[in-house]
Amino acid sequence: MGKGVFDLEKHFAFYGAYHSNPMNILIHTFFVWPIFFTSLVLFHFTPPLLPLGFGYGEGQELALNLGFVVALVFGLFYVFMDRKAGSLAALLCILCWVGSDWLASRLGFSLAWKFVLAAQLFCWTGQFLGHGIFEKRAPALLDNLPQALSMAPFFVFLEVLKNFLDYEPYPGFHAGVHAKIDAERKEWLENKQKKIS
Repeated sequence: MGKGVFDLEKHFAFYGAYHSNPMNILIHTFFVWPIFFTSLVLFHFTPPLLPLGFGYGEGQELALNLGFVVALVFGLFYVFMDRKAGSLAALLCILCWVGSDWLASRLGFSLAWKFVLAAQLFCWTGQFLGHGIFEKRAPALLDNLPQALSMAPFFVFLEVLKNFLDYEPYPGFHAGVHAKIDAERKEWLENKQKKIS
């Protein structure tokens, strides 16, 4: 259980307060990681920071680039919040970087940006519809963009681990988080009622 910027319970509760409807969580589970992946596709076209000397084929060398930096920063953020699940999420971030780099090298920029645009529009639209139809609350990114974008992949990753493997970062984590989420949602509903009346 970290403090400050690496306080998993605080970040999870913030994001969870905007994602309490099971259908909205499911939509995010399917769309958040593709947004992360396709963002990395575009970073393939940034100048390489360090060529690695191996790649996917002739003329397609893997290089440390901005996509690697983004994947590494996200991965380390997750590891510092929770070593077990964070390490798995960090591995997934690096695999996304390698996969997106491979895809971008195959597509080339003229096709890659169209693929990214279509995927991003589809995934973001799905998430906004999930908030409007099922959650009936604006997305977290409207209140805290950096926290929402950085926490979204780890939130859905932890939700999958919880639902399929009964994973809990530490004893009492889910109880503590749900108490914070319930309190925040209650405050939000009270403020919403005040605005209506």
